[in-house]
Amino acid sequence: MRTVAITTLGCKVNQYDSEAIAAQFRKAGFEVVPFEDVADVYVINTCTVTQMGDKKSRQFIRRAHSRNPDALIVAAGCYAQASPSEVAALPGVCVVSGTYERGRIVQAVLNFERSSRPCRLDVDGAEADRTGLEQRSVAPEVLVRETRSFGAFEELPAEGWAERTRAYVKIEDGCENFCSYCKVPYVRGPVRSRDPLRICREIELLASLGYREVVLTGIDLGAYGRDFGGSPDLAEILEAAAKVEGIARVRLSSVDPTDVTERLINVMADCGGVCPHLHIPLQSGSGRVLSLMNRRYTVSEYEDIVSMARERIADLAVTTDVIVGFPGEDEEDFLATCDVCKRSKFSRMHVFQYSRRKGTVASRLPGQVPRAEKARRSAKLIALGGELSLGFHRQLLGRSMSVLVEQADNEGFEGLTGNYVRVYAVGSAFPGDMVDVCISEADEGFVRGSIEEVT
Repeated sequence: MRTVAITTLGCKVNQYDSEAIAAQFRKAGFEVVPFEDVADVYVINTCTVTQMGDKKSRQFIRRAHSRNPDALIVAAGCYAQASPSEVAALPGVCVVSGTYERGRIVQAVLNFERSSRPCRLDVDGAEADRTGLEQRSVAPEVLVRETRSFGAFEELPAEGWAERTRAYVKIEDGCENFCSYCKVPYVRGPVRSRDPLRICREIELLASLGYREVVLTGIDLGAYGRDFGGSPDLAEILEAAAKVEGIARVRLSSVDPTDVTERLINVMADCGGVCPHLHIPLQSGSGRVLSLMNRRYTVSEYEDIVSMARERIADLAVTTDVIVGFPGEDEEDFLATCDVCKRSKFSRMHVFQYSRRKGTVASRLPGQVPRAEKARRSAKLIALGGELSLGFHRQLLGRSMSVLVEQADNEGFEGLTGNYVRVYAVGSAFPGDMVDVCISEADEGFVRGSIEEVT
């Protein structure tokens, strides 16, 4: 049996896409093996959100080629969409697939396999390897299309996850926000929403396979339904997902502040099984910087949304993304961000140093912040995030929390609460169990406790 190894860089949507690609290879008779193995085919699902994403994508392609110079390499995803010629020139690459028509990947690999295989480089070919000019008898097949020519949502369901308790369900693709720092709209195309019946069928399938939690995800999740004229919207899909028999929890991935509507909050508050967790990107606590970023909300609007959600949703955890070192951000702007984070009492913060991306508006802005200063601000904000996480976790001390068990052994188990807190507990349980845990210790990254009852 031929083997395929797949690795994923970037977001949860990319993880879903990789699982869907894996399902296509399984149907074609391939065995999916760990990326560290010697495989016949390697798929690198790339990311281009930051310069580091580009760099890591190239590194993984070269690593796969080094591990097996005879392997066929597929480069897919956002970096491949943004720079198809650059990616096609990398060693071993036979197929370049962007962010659409991933269903053609397997056939393209089979076609290339029949036509020609990459030649091993001799000593004289070492320089060509480094410059991406590997000698082939057949050029790589490039499946990349212009984003403006993308059709409807690409139906390519994932059919299995390594983690057997939680699964992601992609319900939307594309973004039209055009934040000034971001390349995503240029590589993912316009908003495309998935048919609601297909969403529910996939969730029903996952329930039948034993999954207890599903996470609804998308590139711009809150935009779901916009291309349908606004109905159904994200709130309606969330409500429908929560009603699927056998699913204990439904969780949302990232939702932009402007899409956290009163109706969405009410569904989260009133529907049993919806996790009390919202990931709402802040990006900056400075109104001036938000305007430069082309974010479509003010600081006060953001804080009002968080307050409204906390008033309605019991035990709500709010997590966020923050960018430091955006062009023109000065110390006053940075301190304003720190203040908003403190007031918002985030349970977890993802801190990113601004990455200059060619072709974006922000790359041409004056006042680019030096790397050392970005690192200083990042370290300070990460430390603040740790303090806020610890404070949130301490609020759980002495309380009984429902935990979905993910891993277990003879000494205990670990899992997540509905409000996205990592729990390590003593007691007997199995993956997929929902158990009540009394919280006795709190740390920045997790809490500890002991089992009370298996339900």
